[in-house]
Amino acid sequence: MNCVAVVTAKRFDQAKQRLAGSVDAESRQTLVAAMLADVLEAVAGSRLVRQMIVVTGEGAAADLARGLGADVIEDPENYGHSEAALLGVRRAEQLGADCVVILPGDCPLLDPRELDHLLAGLPDPYVAVVPDRHGTGTNSLVLVPPDVIEPAFGEGSCERHQKIARDAGVAYGVENIHTLALDIDTPADIVALTTRLDLKGDVARNTAKVLGI
Repeated sequence: MNCVAVVTAKRFDQAKQRLAGSVDAESRQTLVAAMLADVLEAVAGSRLVRQMIVVTGEGAAADLARGLGADVIEDPENYGHSEAALLGVRRAEQLGADCVVILPGDCPLLDPRELDHLLAGLPDPYVAVVPDRHGTGTNSLVLVPPDVIEPAFGEGSCERHQKIARDAGVAYGVENIHTLALDIDTPADIVALTTRLDLKGDVARNTAKVLGI
């Protein structure tokens, strides 16, 4: 199966505004860049992802993506996650993808082996919904074929994606992927990330360095 990964990345200076009360602007941008680097390196290490597409309006993110062999789609409007993801999905279709996995740039613990496990042996058609650690949001979405449903991220999207698949008559599953469960939006998320990095050691090296671990 020709599986393409789509990673979305906001402009660094506009990302992670909910951290503004506890992390200054320069540190936020440095953290966002480091997390994206860890995600892209993990995707590049996957055996089952044939091509990576990065949708971004951030020049530094585009340079990083191209350095890892990714196809970059410019996003000058700095679209939200769903709209940016859909741009990537359309590009993946042009590349002949049978399968798309949509990933955020803020899940730095992503393990390429778990990504491969998620993508192995997928039926067609199928939707896999990967929830966040709270079980309400969606941190990743696997679409077979790429146009099987349209992404609809945001609050409550785990149940929303399941309903969209049900209404479309498409088989779906909720896949709990440990290294995709933690996305970083709040100070509490940073605490949880720091704890995991302390315990696991040699993972998310770029992010760990920024956090002083």
